[in-house]
Amino acid sequence: MQMGLQSEKLAFVTGANGISGFAITEHLVRQPREEWSKIIVTSRRPLPNPWIDPRVEFVALDFLAPLEKIIAKMKDICAPVTHAFFTSYVHNDDFRVLREKNVPLFHNFLDALDTTGGKYYGVHLGPVKVPLEEDFPRYNDQGYNFYYSQEDYLRAVQKRRRTWSYNIIRPNAINGFAPHAMNEEPALSDPRFSSKQHVGALTIVIYMLICRELNEPAKFPGNEYFWNSVDDSSYAPSLADLSVWAVSHDHCKDEAFNHVNGDVFVWKYLWQDIAEYFGLKVPEPKFEKAAGQAETLSNEIDMVEWAKDKKEVWERVVQKYGGKREAFDWGTWGFFNWATGKSWLMISSISKARKFGWHRVDKTLDTWIETYRSFENAGVLPSHRELLQNS
Repeated sequence: MQMGLQSEKLAFVTGANGISGFAITEHLVRQPREEWSKIIVTSRRPLPNPWIDPRVEFVALDFLAPLEKIIAKMKDICAPVTHAFFTSYVHNDDFRVLREKNVPLFHNFLDALDTTGGKYYGVHLGPVKVPLEEDFPRYNDQGYNFYYSQEDYLRAVQKRRRTWSYNIIRPNAINGFAPHAMNEEPALSDPRFSSKQHVGALTIVIYMLICRELNEPAKFPGNEYFWNSVDDSSYAPSLADLSVWAVSHDHCKDEAFNHVNGDVFVWKYLWQDIAEYFGLKVPEPKFEKAAGQAETLSNEIDMVEWAKDKKEVWERVVQKYGGKREAFDWGTWGFFNWATGKSWLMISSISKARKFGWHRVDKTLDTWIETYRSFENAGVLPSHRELLQNS
């Protein structure tokens, strides 16, 4: 979102504790001061590991608070903002109720600022036509897809004001590191919702290392169709790159862009490659409960049930090889069920971004390994060297 035509660029990033918000901020602080003079970041709680760049200023904001309170906090600090990046999100494993919080969350952000992904296509709700393209007609969401309401409101406010432009970036399955993502935000007033991050890469490795400790194979918990299907994903640093690139080019104004890494992978091989990185072997699965294509979720292993008695095993892993004991609680086991239990394709086309001039490509396996190294360097995961020496 670009506010006016000022030459000095000042960024405002919401959800700085999350994977996407952290990646955008990391990208911005690597740019010269002459390009981005100030970077205002916000989340519902203070940053446990703040950036040392003096351009970064933190303000605690809850976009579900009354609008007048949000405006009062933002009116002075955000008056000179030229570019805003909205990444805030609250979660419920029942996707049908996500709009209850995420629609007002975005409305308040936009109204307050104006005063001072892949979910767009419905892939989280069921099968859709692929590869996904930006000009596809909307999915018949039966009123559940909050992204449609967010985008409609964005366009309505912009049409009324006519003083700023926007970009919509639609990623798929964001993978990346954030030091703040492991620390859940303060509890929301509605216990059905959580601001806990979907740290899929972390959840998978916790599962694999527990299997390793139990001397059990790291079975793929999803279904036969998804095990053999083609998929893609979005690396958070690359997503940040596209986001900042789009708002920095006039010919991209008011455009929506898909984001993925630029390659595709097959879960059958990616799962084995990740397991091999951590010194595990993966046998060819024998799917008994979750075979074939369907229009509903289908899992060979219910990860929520599997995880109920595994915390003590993770603590043994940490005691032997290092890492954080509390990392087990950061696992998103319900989301893991959805992520591996889909029996439909959800790949995206990135042709539009290419035509507009953005050409970055990342190898997906490399992005997973880089993410694991970041978690290891942060002391969250055990030492990779220690693991391999004792395999």
